Amino acid sequence: MTNNNRFWQITAQLIAIFVAAILVTILGSNLNRNLQQLGIQFGFDFLKQQASFDIGETPIAYKATDTYIRALSVGLVNSLRVAITGIFFTTIVGITAGIARLSDNWLVRHLSLIYVEIFRNTPLLLQLLFWYFAVFLSFPKADNKMSLWGFISFSQNGIETPWVNFSPEFSALLLGLIFYTGAFIAEVVRGGIQSVPKGQWEAARSLGLKPGLVMRLVVFPQALRVIIPPLTSQYLNLTKNSSLAIAIGYPDVYFVASTTFNQTGRAVEVMLLLMLTYLTLSLTISIIMNLLNRTVQIKER
Repeated sequence: MTNNNRFWQITAQLIAIFVAAILVTILGSNLNRNLQQLGIQFGFDFLKQQASFDIGETPIAYKATDTYIRALSVGLVNSLRVAITGIFFTTIVGITAGIARLSDNWLVRHLSLIYVEIFRNTPLLLQLLFWYFAVFLSFPKADNKMSLWGFISFSQNGIETPWVNFSPEFSALLLGLIFYTGAFIAEVVRGGIQSVPKGQWEAARSLGLKPGLVMRLVVFPQALRVIIPPLTSQYLNLTKNSSLAIAIGYPDVYFVASTTFNQTGRAVEVMLLLMLTYLTLSLTISIIMNLLNRTVQIKER
């Protein structure tokens, strides 16, 4: 019976793939025919042409005489910088705020509540503009920069540390995404922790464990089963929301693609490349998080 079910499941998947391939072929053929009728050229040969524009932040070697594909690669690397760094720090902020929401300390609990309600209920674009114009552009100039703890400096040039320097555009985008997404993750974490039966808390306390150890060794590992699925959605939202970088001039892949479209007029090709890029990033995050989700599930013997 099990083998029959597996056979039909595989057959259904193969049929679905076959139908999808046919639909993609038909749509592609229709699109190409319609573009030809409109006199619009379709192709990706323009990617080998000279880009002829500068990019503000170039983590990899780039100059204006390079090709469009090189320019888009720079934008992709910039997007990855924001996504990877943002996911790392927003996880820390979200988990901290989520645990603080359940703290026995009145001040800590209410400060976390205020943070969540403010950042979760204001538009992300507005927050990005606030970080950029009201915060970073109001800092002193580089020759009169402010120092925190002696090794972190703030100025209109961004955030400077002994290890790496962040431009004001990158810093504003990163902080905006971290605190906005962190507010949603905080509620995800709070809900996951509250889903753990009280008996688990009481059993851990009866063993003489301190509250911090109860949370770290008993409660939080069990809460991960509930936390990880919605956490994946927040990571995906952060990655896609990074496209708002264009509002503050950070040259991510969407920013570079927009410039490419304006210069070449290849709207269809550029949009397809953008869709494929964000789809690939999202699928990669989903696969990694699904693998992580499997490791925290309770396995029945």
